[in-house]
This record gives sequence, structure tokens and C-alpha cells, in this order.
Amino acid sequence: MNHADNLIKAKSATQYIFLICGIALSTWAIMVPFVKERLHLNDARLGMLMLLLGVGAMLTMPITGIFIQRLGSRKTIFLFVLVISCALPLLSIMTSEYALGINLLVFGGALGGMDVAMNTHGANVQNAYERPIMSSLHGWFSVGGLLGALSLGFFIKTGFSPIAAVFGISILLMTVVFKQYGHLLTEENENQIKASFNEAHSIKVKGSFQWLNKRVFFLGVMCFMVFMSEGAILDWGSILLNEYQGVDKEWAGLGFATFSVAMAIMRLMGDRLVARYHPEKVVIYGSSLAAIGFLTTLTPYLSLSLCGFALIGIGVANLVPIFFSEGGRLINVPAAIAMPAITSFGYAGQLMGPALLGYIAAWMTLTVAFGGIALLLSVVAIAYFLKRLYK
Repeated sequence: MNHADNLIKAKSATQYIFLICGIALSTWAIMVPFVKERLHLNDARLGMLMLLLGVGAMLTMPITGIFIQRLGSRKTIFLFVLVISCALPLLSIMTSEYALGINLLVFGGALGGMDVAMNTHGANVQNAYERPIMSSLHGWFSVGGLLGALSLGFFIKTGFSPIAAVFGISILLMTVVFKQYGHLLTEENENQIKASFNEAHSIKVKGSFQWLNKRVFFLGVMCFMVFMSEGAILDWGSILLNEYQGVDKEWAGLGFATFSVAMAIMRLMGDRLVARYHPEKVVIYGSSLAAIGFLTTLTPYLSLSLCGFALIGIGVANLVPIFFSEGGRLINVPAAIAMPAITSFGYAGQLMGPALLGYIAAWMTLTVAFGGIALLLSVVAIAYFLKRLYK
């Protein structure tokens, strides 16, 4: 793209795409207690169904690159938004575990593909800008999480049925993508940006398979742990407040909403924060703060528990953008190879991790499962402390 105004419109359109993806994901988060009650599911069975959502994402993510290469990012984004918009209302009316499982598989697949496509598009816009914008883009995703959580709960509380509320959100998703579609980068624009960026930075893309490179593996494992903590809040935060704090189902999304607000604020200011302080310090202090937050959510007082959700959002907000940035700068490992590998590790944690938490919750308690997440985040802090100490 040669004109600054078109680039600004592309950035704005990308922000809207991140926004509606956050809305879609948080809508499912608020629906979880309703689905559990309607189908009379225990924690283990609910965890198994959530596993299908993760399986769908992991099946779709590796092949999304093929869609992007053939169609471009914006057509791929449009395709997955269409699938998401159709799947969401079905999740609100399913009365069979088998039907719900199939729909979760499709919904998860669309979310996984959408995530790859919008991050690819965002990376291209960032390369055209030649300055960091990824944290702020993820901030818009978090804003979407807040809007989705509060809007669905509000509509249900004011008398709308869950089905009607979810249908309205699906219409909103399609309206936004229709309106912003023309401002997204075309396939030709993306190819021009890639060529210019690679030439300017002397990047030579290699086709060798390097997923098992130790630096890629390290970042992938870090992403797995952090994404698993986000998945725990998404899929189990409402259950924790509803069943352990006695919060009404209609307002059980307050924890996720609080988490989303805190994360959105930190991500929107994250580009400046990471530029001012060393990224490794942000990871060490952020993951430590999030670990404390998970333990705080387990207190018997709702106000303190909500403070814990906020601490988690503040702590993990900029960790993943930092991991992605490191992946794009690895020496002798092309970003085209490193990023899909790191992303796959991460989303395996976010989408499959909650299923593991379900089994832990059924075997022990959900509080024990949340304590385990706090331990994993402590491992992230220690790993980056040692990395900083011995590099």
C-alpha cells in the first residue's frame, strides 16, 4: 500500500476484526454455565466437550496457511467469521451432547483459523507501519472480550432469551466484517508488503522444517503455559464464580469481564511499556503477578476474587505479544516457520488446557486446578529470570 490514509484504514479494519473475534470468544464463555445446566453436565463431561473445541482449532490452524496463500488474509477472515456467526446460535440451542460436541468442533476450528488469519493480517499491517502495533491489536481483542461478556449478560438479565441475545451478537459480527472488508489488505497488497519487508531486513525465507529448534520450542512452551492460563479464565472463570462464590449465572461473567478490562488496558499501552522496559522484565514481573492473581481468585470474598481476575489480566496482557515478537526475530529461523509453530503450542494450551482442568476439577477440585495454573506461571517467571541471568 502506498497511501498513508489507506494504511490507516487497514489498521482500523484490523482492530475491528480483533474486536469481533474477542466478542465471539467471550460470548461462548458466558454461555458455558447455561450449557452445563441445560445438558446436566458434570465437570469431567464439560471438560471433554471443551476438548473438542480445542481439537477443532488444532485441526484448522495448520491448514489456514493454505487458505491465506490462495485467497489472501481478508477472504480467509471473512470465511471464518461466517462460520463463527452460524455456529454461535447453534451452541445456544443444542440439547444433545453429541450435537453440541460437533458444533464445538466446528466453532473451535473457525476460531483457530480466524486467529491465524487475523494475526497474519496484523503482522503485515505492522510491517507496513514499521513500528510495533501488535500489542494494541490484541488489546482490541480484549476489548471485544469485555463487550461480549457484558452485553450478553445484560441482554439476558433484561429479559432477552439466551438464544435471542446470541443471534443478535452473530448479526453484529457479520455486519462488522461486511463493513470493514473493503479496508483490509488485498492479496496483492500483502505480497508487496512481504517482499518489501524481506528485502529491507535481508530476510531469506527457508523451507526447511525447524519446529524442533530449541529456541522455537522454548517460546512454544512458554506460550502454552500462558495461553493455558487465559483458557482457564475463559472456560472456567464463570464456573468458579457461580459454583464457589455463589454468583448468579447471569453475572458469573464478571470475572472474565474484569480480566478482559485489565488485559485490554495493559495491551493498549503495551507497545510503549515494552519499548520502555526490557521485554524479559515484563515477562518476569507479569507472569509473577498473574500467578498471585490466580491464588487470589480462590479467596472466599467476591471483591478479592475479582481483584485476582484483574491481576491475571494485567500480568499476562503483554506476554504473548513479546513471545511472538521474539519468534519473529530468531536468527536463522524464518518467521514463516517459527510463528506457526509457536502459535500452535500456544493455542494448544488455550483450547485444550481447559479440558485438562476439567479432569483435575472432577478428580480433586477446581480450586486445585487454578492453583496448578499459578504454579505454571511461576515456571514462566523462573525460566525468563534464568534466561536473563545466563544469556
